[in-house]
Amino acid sequence: MASTVISDKRPGYGQLLRTPGALSFLLPGFAARQPFAMLTIGIVLLVQHTTGSFGSAGSVAAVTGVSMALFAPQSGKLADRFGQRAVLVPGVLVHTASVSLLVVLALTGAPLWALFLAAVPAGASVPQVGPMVRARWAAKLDGTPLMPTAAAFESVTDEFTFVVGPVLATALCTGVHPAAGLIAEAALTLVGGLFFAAQRATQPAHGLSAAAGHLGGEPRRSALSVPGVRVLVVAFLGIGTVFGGMQVSLTAFTEEIGNPGANGLLYGIFAAGNMLAGIAMGAVAWKTGPRRRLITGYAGLTIAASLLWTTHSVLLLAALGLVVGLCIAPALITGYTIVETLIPASARTEAFTWLTGAVALGQAAAVTVAGRLADAHGASTGFLVPMAGTALALTTLLALRSRLKPHEASRVAARGIGHRVPVTVD
Repeated sequence: MASTVISDKRPGYGQLLRTPGALSFLLPGFAARQPFAMLTIGIVLLVQHTTGSFGSAGSVAAVTGVSMALFAPQSGKLADRFGQRAVLVPGVLVHTASVSLLVVLALTGAPLWALFLAAVPAGASVPQVGPMVRARWAAKLDGTPLMPTAAAFESVTDEFTFVVGPVLATALCTGVHPAAGLIAEAALTLVGGLFFAAQRATQPAHGLSAAAGHLGGEPRRSALSVPGVRVLVVAFLGIGTVFGGMQVSLTAFTEEIGNPGANGLLYGIFAAGNMLAGIAMGAVAWKTGPRRRLITGYAGLTIAASLLWTTHSVLLLAALGLVVGLCIAPALITGYTIVETLIPASARTEAFTWLTGAVALGQAAAVTVAGRLADAHGASTGFLVPMAGTALALTTLLALRSRLKPHEASRVAARGIGHRVPVTVD
């Protein structure tokens, strides 16, 4: 696909949104990605209501997250090969049915093992709309100055999703019915996913020929075989522990102080920090390379996350949660920016889904551990999970940062044949 010609040295969001065909996939894509932020918190609130245990609720949510993390990259591979529509349509149907079954089982008092079984297909079939939108941007803007702006815009959209989704799910579960959050999640998945799949004109090319799959003279391989991608997966696992640990620990904290309604507000403030930082990231013409920004931002995230467990008031927790949120967007945006320089175009969707799946896997582990810590030792101990997750990920980033620098052949392949675009990493 021919790249859009961009002349501005410092393109902005307005120019990005004027890209031909962009709104046709952005609007349905926004609706279709809401369920990603609603699913975990919806499961936690429903199962905790029916079982009385944050540990059980976190375990069921964790099964969903692990299932999604394992199957998401396979979904990305299939989308790269057969097209996004071929993967999305059956996926949203399976997801809607699986979540509906999970709701029925929880409300009828089914044993925990039955909830685990239903959680597997519910997680495996989560539509990977975010990575698919990123792949559409990459297909349209390949090798242009608008690609970093698109990466920032997508992170802002993700963070706005994490503002709207959990708050909406929490409001529905606490104000309407404990199952209302998951019911809304299933409905949005069905409607938004089908509308997004219908946008065929902007779907990236698929079914690449054997010749196209041998960019740089090398056979096509999994995105995970690239060492730098594996390092980024670890970094995104750490970010997932922040999301999961915050969801469970904030819920437990507000329950503990007798003000459950504050949960949505606190998580919304945390997610709003992500969104505001994402907007700023896209508006700044950075002189430092993404690798340095990633390590710097991740160090700030680790420091802020390490202070969460010391906070025992709503006001202080809101302020610190905002700071944590402000530190997440730089890590996410630069991670997606770096992966663009490491992989060929034929593996874009798969690479994006590895990163998204890593967030889900980290979130799954965090909700399980944080839930059990909160049950056994109080809400504050659940905040130890984001501290540990980000510290381990930062250590990995520092030790293996050299793997985030692409070789020259990778730079050409990442931009496609004929697009030798200089890539600044440091």
